[in-house]
Order: sequence, then structure tokens, then C-alpha cells
Amino acid sequence: MTARPTAPAGQRPTRARFAMLGLIATGTLVNYLDRTVLGIAAPALTKELAINSAVMGLVFSAFSWSYAASQIPGGLFLDRFGTRLTYALSVGFWSLFTLLHALVGGLASLLGLRLALGIAEAPCFPANSRVVATWFPQSERAFATGVYTVGEYIGLAFLSPLLFWLLASHGWRSLFIVCGVVGFAFVLVWLARYREPSDHKSVNAAELDLIAAGGGLVGGAGKGGRIDWSKAGKLLRFRQMWGICIGQFAGNSTLVFFLTWFPTYLATERHMAFLKIGFYAVLPFIAASIGVLFGGWWSDTMLRRGFSANIARKVPIITGLLLASTIIAANFVESNTAVIAILSLAFFAQGMAALGWTLVSDIAPRGMLGLTGGIFNLAANLAGIITPLVIGAIVAATGSFFYALAFVGGLAIVGALAYIFVLGDVKRIEL
Repeated sequence: MTARPTAPAGQRPTRARFAMLGLIATGTLVNYLDRTVLGIAAPALTKELAINSAVMGLVFSAFSWSYAASQIPGGLFLDRFGTRLTYALSVGFWSLFTLLHALVGGLASLLGLRLALGIAEAPCFPANSRVVATWFPQSERAFATGVYTVGEYIGLAFLSPLLFWLLASHGWRSLFIVCGVVGFAFVLVWLARYREPSDHKSVNAAELDLIAAGGGLVGGAGKGGRIDWSKAGKLLRFRQMWGICIGQFAGNSTLVFFLTWFPTYLATERHMAFLKIGFYAVLPFIAASIGVLFGGWWSDTMLRRGFSANIARKVPIITGLLLASTIIAANFVESNTAVIAILSLAFFAQGMAALGWTLVSDIAPRGMLGLTGGIFNLAANLAGIITPLVIGAIVAATGSFFYALAFVGGLAIVGALAYIFVLGDVKRIEL
């Protein structure tokens, strides 16, 4: 292997890593737009296809069945074939399946496409985590994670009025056509722009030194050998994996509520019209976007000021989960303004708690970033299976979201307890 050149004295680091961060932030925005646009389409779609609340809960959940089941295979594929190819294939196929949603004529085709979409999107977040571990020193990873994670929220935050206008003006099928086309455009940008640090023409030696000094994998995370399923069992022997998996499952339930049932909650429980929903729906997503960036800034700031990784990584997440449990308070107010304020606070807090992917970068064994991220995302997205089903069953049985919000808030408290008592030390696992 050719030795990496040493930076000349006084050379200022380039900032190519932030261009790569912009790419995965955009990819995450497209990812969440495609998987969650069904929530916006749901009130109109359920009427046209004659789907009740319990069945719609099944439809919302179906994406996460295949998404969760594909996490470990997707992570192994990522470790084997690398970030650039895996991400391009993932985005290309998920954009195709999103586009095909516009053609569904009944429950069977809708369920089939949700399952296909879940498989296609599976490698996205393990790949994001891999990019951060490759391109960023540890002292910048929480903020970097916050920046790409904000893509989960920012698309729906600022595009919701446009999407609800499309829904009102051109019908729910137009939403899937627009989102699918956007995804295909992003594939071309990704292939043109993404490279590993050692292969990137805009990176100088000083930036490579900065990344390497902070534990970044400047030579690239590499491509693994044959796919070895036994590695998953070895990882699960460590308490760090159980702590972050339980915590992320619990916190992800709040996110899943907003990405699936939130528009229906406003339409049926609060009796808002579509265009009014589009306005009100923006506010919690903006709050969550701020929460993600604040949590990442807070975590990295504590790390730079000498706090241990245990404190710097755990405190923002635990604080966020405890605050997210305040979603239960929405059950006890009548004013729509007060409800949106409470939900915005809860979603802001959930954004703070979304820094679990930083812990994946911190604890994953070398050469196993994809697999570690896959296991973590499998656990996180069990919430995507369970939460929509439970909420759908509660609403169908009671005609109300009262106990649904209690369920979501209670899980947030469970997540905080997992990070406090189960996680243990934040350090790289050595197999």
C-alpha cells in the first residue's frame, strides 16, 4: 500500500468532508420523503381503497417488516461491496418502488410495494453511519450525525404544505410520482460526487491528517471478504449493542408516530382540513430538525471540553427521551394550538435523542460498521412494525388516540432507562 503523504507545515485542512455530509443529508431527506409520503396520502387513500384504521396500521407497518428483516443482510452487503455502489443501488430501487405506488389499485399491490420499499431502503442508514465514521474525526461525529439525521425531518417540515397542496389539487397518486422522480435524480448526483477520502480529488493531506487523528478511517472503511453471519452473534454478546438497540427502539416509536399516524390524528381527532393540517404539520418537524442539530452540537461541545464519551453522548439522548414522553400531555388539552405546542416539544426532544447513530460510529468494530449499523437499525425499526399496528388497533378499538399517545410516551421512558442502565461504556468493541 502506498504511504499517505504528510501535510506540509501550516497547511489548512480542506473541507471536502462537509460536501460528503451534504450528500448523505440529501439522501436521507429523499429516503424519508419516499417512505413517509404514505402518511400524507393516507386520509385520501383510505377512502378511495376502502381501508379502515386497523388495516391501515398493517399497511404502515408492512414497510418495517421487510426493512427490519433486511438490515443485517443489507449491512453485510455494505461491508462487502462498499458505500458508493450500495447507496446507488438502494436509492435507485427505492425510487422505482415509490413511483409504482401511484399505480396501486388495492390492498395487495399496496402491501407488496411497501415490502419492496423496505428492502430497498435497508442499507441507507448503515451507509450514512459508515460515511461519518470514514470521513469525520470523533469530535465532529455527533454534529455530522445530527446534520444528516435532520434530513428525516426537514423534508416533511418544509415540503408538507407543497405535498398537501399536491394532494388537494392532483390527488394522492401525484405524491408518489414526484417523490420517485426526485430519487432518480439524486442517484445521478451521488454517483458523480461521492468518493472515499483517499480517492477524493478535493481532499488535501491536512484534512486527511485531521480525520485520521480523530479515528476516522481515511483509507475508507474498506470492503470485506465473504459474508459471515456469525459476526452478528458475536456483536450481540456486548452490552453496548443491547443498550443502544433497546434505546433506539423506544425513541424511534415517537418518530414513527409522526411519520405515519400524525396527519390522520390531526384529521380525525382534531378535525382539521387538509390545508390546515399542512400548516400545522410543519411546526413539529421544524422543532425536531432543531432538536437534532442542538443535540449534536451539545454532544460534540461536551466532548471537546473534556467530558468523557459516556457523558457527552448519553446526556443529550437521555434528556431527549425523557422530554419526548411529554407527548402524553396532548391528551389533556383542548386547544389545537396547545396540542401542536406539546407535540412540537416532544418531537424536538425526539430529535435530540436521534443521536444513537453517533454511538454506532463510536462502538462499531473496525471492518464491521455496516453490520453494526444493520443490527442497530433492525432494533430501531422493530418500532416501525409494532408502533403503527398498536396505534391502529387502539384507534380501531376505542375510536380515540388517547391510549396511543400514552403508549408512545411510555416507550420513551423505557428508552431513557436503557441508555442509563444497560449501555455501559461508550468505546469501540474489540472482537
